[in-house]
Amino acid sequence: MNAAPILIGKGQKHVYLLPQFANRHGLIAGATGTGKTVTLQILAEGFSRLGVPVFTADVKGDVSGISQPGRPHPKIDERVRKIGIEDFAFEGMPVIFWDLFGQQGHPIRTTVSEMGPLLLSRLMGLNDTQEGVLNIVFKLADDEGLLLLDLKDLRALLQHVGERRKELSLAYGNISPASVGAIQRRLLVLEEQGGEHFFGEPALDIRDFMRTTPEGRGYINILAADRLMQNPRLYSTFLLWLLAELFEELPEVGDVEKPRMVFFFDEAHLLFSEAPKALMEKIEQVVKLIRSKGIGIYFVTQNPLDIPNDVLAQLGNRIQHALRAYTPMERRAVRAAAQAFRPNPAFDTEAVITQLGVGEALVSTLDEKGAPSMVEHTLVRPPTSRIGPATEDERRAVISKSPLYGQYEKTIDRRSAYEILVERAQQRIEAAEAAEREEDVTETRRTGRTSRRRGRRRESATTSFFKSVARAMGSSLGRSIIRGLLGSFTRRR
Repeated sequence: MNAAPILIGKGQKHVYLLPQFANRHGLIAGATGTGKTVTLQILAEGFSRLGVPVFTADVKGDVSGISQPGRPHPKIDERVRKIGIEDFAFEGMPVIFWDLFGQQGHPIRTTVSEMGPLLLSRLMGLNDTQEGVLNIVFKLADDEGLLLLDLKDLRALLQHVGERRKELSLAYGNISPASVGAIQRRLLVLEEQGGEHFFGEPALDIRDFMRTTPEGRGYINILAADRLMQNPRLYSTFLLWLLAELFEELPEVGDVEKPRMVFFFDEAHLLFSEAPKALMEKIEQVVKLIRSKGIGIYFVTQNPLDIPNDVLAQLGNRIQHALRAYTPMERRAVRAAAQAFRPNPAFDTEAVITQLGVGEALVSTLDEKGAPSMVEHTLVRPPTSRIGPATEDERRAVISKSPLYGQYEKTIDRRSAYEILVERAQQRIEAAEAAEREEDVTETRRTGRTSRRRGRRRESATTSFFKSVARAMGSSLGRSIIRGLLGSFTRRR
């Protein structure tokens, strides 16, 4: 028996989203202020009631209100009456708040090794040559058992590779000082933009996004993204990493009664902006195949043309809010959006798109046979939760009652690449100094004089490099402790 459908609103008839086809992905599009966030909210509520966990980013801060009951209002009463919702009652939904910076929710971290060189290259904006060098760095880390957990590990290994580049180039390929230097500079920029908060331990267990309440409702995971959006590349790469984690971690499930999880990707155009070809191919592959894991992805964006055609073709459930048509480019977007729908003889789809009011949408979902339904000019139902943000006190109350409270807040520091390289440098210093002392003893026995000047000269030539490495790494560790950059690597495969 299939799960109960999710009511979206009413056109010529009630319009529903069928849960058995919700993992066929979807699109919520429309200009700013036309009601996309409320549409996201009612879908998230519907999935939660079915016991389906949800993830969404809160770009403007107003999705947080889904954790609180809505408030009576004459316009809401009128819309409930027009749509004919008989069992409407205000209620908040079960929510878990997350925040990369750990201020508005549980911290989210991963390790450098888990992210991998492809996404990390995109995150730092590396060119093909620099990405090739970064791949060598990761390969060396694997070969020498050096765990890359946080950015201080990567920084230490880059310095190590730079000093050994001539030796390593013979085994791994050309490593130019310019490329190593460029990666180090980009790493510094990433740290200054707040990327350092994302790497470390304890790393996110993706299963914590898939929790349900004791009553069987799915938790709605909300990522505070207002500050994160100041770095769009970090935002989009982070969400892509989450999708990749879900794809890699979850087993195949085939046809499902309802999704195992639904993922809303707000400001979706950022995912595809300036993405290199190799990354685009990966994105398209993930979107195409992840539905077999029971995961539904819903892209939220202003313009459907923001989504590449190969991805757009995978989106079976579509909700189109109003679009503007003031310029030739905007008119092309309206035409393309209209042509994507199965026509309804009752109205001109292209004309209606520019005339939709706030809270109205053109909706086409997959029917009982899995085919796109005829487009409906739909009055979207109101959410039962609050429209608008939760207060700081309300947010703190939700966090304090979270089933994950205290699990991710305290960072952990375990032995990884940084510590190993510091130990190696210290061992070389001690070995060099021991060799120098032995040579001085031998020289003294032979000549009867203590060769202090020679010892100082030999020390400078032999150990100064290792001492400088140890001092540099030591100062980095001090700064990382102050900034809370601590981590350890554990992989849940």
